[in-house]
Amino acid sequence: MVCALGAAVCFGTATVLQAIAARAAARGPESSGSPGDSPDGSTGGSTGGTSGVDAALLLRALREWRYIAGLALDGAGFVLQIVALRSLPIYTVGAALAASLAVTAVVAAWLLHVRLSGLEWGAVGVVCVGLAMLGLASGGEGDRAGSTALKYAMLGTAVVVLLLGALAGRLPDRGRALALGLGAGFGFGVVEVSVRLIDGLTPSALLTNPATYALLLGGGAAFLLLTSALQRGSVTTATAGLVIGETIGPAVVGVVWLGDRTREGLAWLAVLGFAVAVAGALALARFGEAPVEVDESESVAP
Repeated sequence: MVCALGAAVCFGTATVLQAIAARAAARGPESSGSPGDSPDGSTGGSTGGTSGVDAALLLRALREWRYIAGLALDGAGFVLQIVALRSLPIYTVGAALAASLAVTAVVAAWLLHVRLSGLEWGAVGVVCVGLAMLGLASGGEGDRAGSTALKYAMLGTAVVVLLLGALAGRLPDRGRALALGLGAGFGFGVVEVSVRLIDGLTPSALLTNPATYALLLGGGAAFLLLTSALQRGSVTTATAGLVIGETIGPAVVGVVWLGDRTREGLAWLAVLGFAVAVAGALALARFGEAPVEVDESESVAP
């Protein structure tokens, strides 16, 4: 559980840095709009275009030191996530990762002087309570080996994530943001499940396991979609989609196909804790865009 929470801290802090960098990259030479957003997190469409995924945006973001720092934290979080997934049920790790939004909110309030309302501080507390309940109820990871069909299903899901991102540009602004967020969430969910499906770390075992390619493709697609979601449409909506996509599906796969269980007689507490933690994270969804306020006040240059 310590590794899962450590991963949440890394991912939550990285979100603050990456959101600033993605917005700064979006205001590059080809962008004509100002950094101001509408209250619901809409970027106002200043970057235009119809593509749901902007690879050029990712390349511009990679020139920002804050995005690089965020990637370094993401890397550390990914290692901690792998360790956690090797000893905890997927539903526990997924809820902990969703709780990274609570970390983002606290970091934004502390370092970036973003104001949290009383309800939002309450949501942070709700997330902590939900994680505590999960920690008490969680058993060990499931003992079932994933089938070959499940491994190929994860690879197919990763491909669908890319297609979802490509099609998102045809949707209206709010629908596009939700599609990008859900796509990123599904991609990270593929990573969570694929880690459990990799049962050998020798080169031959990795190269012949479809889950290895699912992990790489799903993770890469998720980062690409998330970068676009931080800049396009309503980031609040996108972040809510991200939380839903990376928690519910992988949790179901872990319980149904990989044998994840709770401690004897505490299934109800695990279900309640999962629901409470995810609900608290959804209440904090706007913090996918919290750094924008500070970005404006400090006049961060592109």
